[in-house]
Amino acid sequence: MIPDQRFQKQPKAFWATVRLVSQRLGYVTRVRSGIGPIKVPTLNEIARALESAHLDPHHVLQSPGVGNELGALLCDYFQYRAEVLNDFVRTQLMDRVQAQTEFTALRQQHPTVSIPMNKQSGEKKVESYLSGMVNILVKSTVGDFPCDYDPRQLTTLTRDRVPLRTFSRRFDGAFPSVVNPIAIWEIKEYYFTTTFGSRVADGVYESLLDGLELEEVHDHEGIHVLHYLIVDAYNTWWNKGRSYLCRIIDMLQMGYVDEVLFGREIVKRLPTLARTWMEIAKARGVDDETSEPPGIAKEGDSSASKA
Repeated sequence: MIPDQRFQKQPKAFWATVRLVSQRLGYVTRVRSGIGPIKVPTLNEIARALESAHLDPHHVLQSPGVGNELGALLCDYFQYRAEVLNDFVRTQLMDRVQAQTEFTALRQQHPTVSIPMNKQSGEKKVESYLSGMVNILVKSTVGDFPCDYDPRQLTTLTRDRVPLRTFSRRFDGAFPSVVNPIAIWEIKEYYFTTTFGSRVADGVYESLLDGLELEEVHDHEGIHVLHYLIVDAYNTWWNKGRSYLCRIIDMLQMGYVDEVLFGREIVKRLPTLARTWMEIAKARGVDDETSEPPGIAKEGDSSASKA
């Protein structure tokens, strides 16, 4: 899933209102049987949520009960967020059995690709299905082109062969290398998780931290590294953590990730992305991990040089 252009260039004050209203009103609709679909607050509910926080709602209102441009945009965004989650993301998320089936089918086609194990123990310790599928799909597309499928070091950007930035966290994959990557990705799969605990929530906040660091290097150095978040596990994300899916959609629109891939979406989308990375690499003349990054311009952004 890529961002919607209507919401990409909104100021941080817009997202402050989105977060505050979501917190005050809740992310999901409560129904008699439990948790219902993603909530779409009305304009009046947005105004009341601001008032409940002792804030002035007039910045979203043209007149009592009538929204101004910002109020209308907020309503559009809440409607959009609910639709993409209820109608698309929910259908892409897989449970453990479905993920195992998809993984097995891909594994049979590409038996030589290295597959990591998950971090479970005992009977739950099996191949890491989502990470395995990512490795297979990327490897089958890029072939022998350099790619780090299991980085065990921090990602570094350099200029004139001097470190420019070294990021705080290790990523789950980098193309073509963790030194001056064109693309980096994070994988959040929780097929065996029975509750939505702090470890899963922390995964969302970690991606936000990564996005903030990438935003800083883009704003100050003109370098844009393509950043992807790949998540799966229907029970964990949809049944238990729907509010965090809302935060992931917010993060995508805020520009902290370039794209989020949900569950089975990777099968069709990842090969297309990997081919794009190869085109960028070839245009740069990348032949080893020390090649300097000229930067990848975001759409409509003239501050970064195009690859």
